Amino acid sequence: MEDQATGSARDAHSLPKCYRHPDRETGVRCTRCERPICPECMVSASVGFQCPDCVRGTTEGHSGPPPAASRPRTLAGGTMTADPRLLTKILIGINIAVFLVQLSVGDSFTNRFELIGQAWFPQYGAVEGVAQGQYYRMLTAMFLHGSYIHILFNMLSLWWIGGPLEAALGRARYLALYVVSGLAGSALTYLLADANQPSLGASGAIFGLFGATAVLIRRLNYDMRPIIALLVINLIFTFSWANIAWQAHIGGLVAGVIAGYAMVHAPRERRNLIQYGTCALVLVVVVVLTLVRTGQLT
Repeated sequence: MEDQATGSARDAHSLPKCYRHPDRETGVRCTRCERPICPECMVSASVGFQCPDCVRGTTEGHSGPPPAASRPRTLAGGTMTADPRLLTKILIGINIAVFLVQLSVGDSFTNRFELIGQAWFPQYGAVEGVAQGQYYRMLTAMFLHGSYIHILFNMLSLWWIGGPLEAALGRARYLALYVVSGLAGSALTYLLADANQPSLGASGAIFGLFGATAVLIRRLNYDMRPIIALLVINLIFTFSWANIAWQAHIGGLVAGVIAGYAMVHAPRERRNLIQYGTCALVLVVVVVLTLVRTGQLT
């Protein structure tokens, strides 16, 4: 009897399920038809959020002209698309393709594009690195990986975290978040790591997605415990395992929280300015850190 009563109480207090995605709990309802909607289905309105059906004016028993916006919008103001995970799939594909090139070409390819501040390469007979003006390494290193396990963990994380976040932000904002987080991770690594210590991987960008996801969950008043637990576990791995560039993880995480907060909290009337302006400010910090470190090494 106690088990049944406990189960009934739990069911009574559980969140409703999204009407378009029955496997997803949500605490948000459409302001027009009041049906529960998950982040993927939320369309930002002047007050609250609407479901895609109401935006198109085709909800059963609730027909009418669509709102002024010609296309449904995501929580952050991005355009809703038929495949909300397309960009995540493309990023995963690029990472895998580059890794296959690494395997086929060998270290000569990796050495040219990994993040390294300044080091002597006997095979080239020269000192090379970001300090020598090879700033492209800060971007290209985000798509390189050191082993099968390395790319496997990163791509699984990108799929699990990136897909839902892309659906909530929209492609342009999601891509901006991914790039600035990855570059912030590269900048902090360049600034703090040994000049001759190579670094590579998508972890900086992925930690940025973790940070933005935490901000989004908080914005939607969802249970924060799962994402906090996941972050804590990843941070424990970051500081306990050898050969991990913790600077990239921390730099990406901080940038992701900052940019993510701007993405989901920007007021509607100045949304684009605040969202992309914040990303631009993060890039300014990246440039400053890069120039400071270059000045130290040259």
